[in-house]
Amino acid sequence: MRTWMTLVRRELGGYFVSWIGYVVIAVVVFLLGLSFAILVQLMNAETSEQPLTELFYETPFFWLIVLLASPVITMRSFAHEKFSGTFETLMTAPVSDLQVVLAKFTGAMIFYLLAWSPLAACILILRHFSEVPLPLDVGALCSTFLGITLLGGLYMSVGCFTSSLTRNQIIAAMFSLAFGISLFLLSFLSRALAAQTGWVAKWVAQLSLIEHMRDFARGVVDVRPLVFFVSLTALFLFLTLKAVESRRWKQ
Repeated sequence: MRTWMTLVRRELGGYFVSWIGYVVIAVVVFLLGLSFAILVQLMNAETSEQPLTELFYETPFFWLIVLLASPVITMRSFAHEKFSGTFETLMTAPVSDLQVVLAKFTGAMIFYLLAWSPLAACILILRHFSEVPLPLDVGALCSTFLGITLLGGLYMSVGCFTSSLTRNQIIAAMFSLAFGISLFLLSFLSRALAAQTGWVAKWVAQLSLIEHMRDFARGVVDVRPLVFFVSLTALFLFLTLKAVESRRWKQ
């Protein structure tokens, strides 16, 4: 456990000693602020009974943050180590491959959640200064952050996997972005097949990230999306581990 914690601190430190970490946080905070400025204008125009979390989710900035920030956060995890020549030094240290993979994933997740943390402050500030009491369900707020965490776990694991396949950070980011967008577009495929009742339509419906996150934003926590996100995250972490272990086959 101590070794894993040391690796996590090392990974987190890497985000704050380079410009990438500060740029990601600045962009995320800017998009969050812009989204809530738009929400203020909409609320001044008409009232709504929807929870604030669902109103925010319906803005395009939610998916813009997830799809763009995730590849940038994870692109350096393995690719930078290989490019700088520190990967072999790290892997010859008294640490296991699994500890390295989990530490890099954990570091990326912590930084991802730190970037999202201003969301709670924005919601509370908006509710506090509103002339009309706005519906704020604490359960919906918690479930929204649960959904953000699960979605982030999936995209961080995808990013770690693509980063483990190359020495180039830009290539890793592009592969991660392409795969992330593909998962996102499956949600529209499920909508197109919504009128059908076959097993293919039901199977594709379970892949809808949009519907899963909408349920979380509404305060609905179901077992199926939990299993879906955790299973896919574990799958890509397993693939990352195998990619890291493949260096032994090349020797």
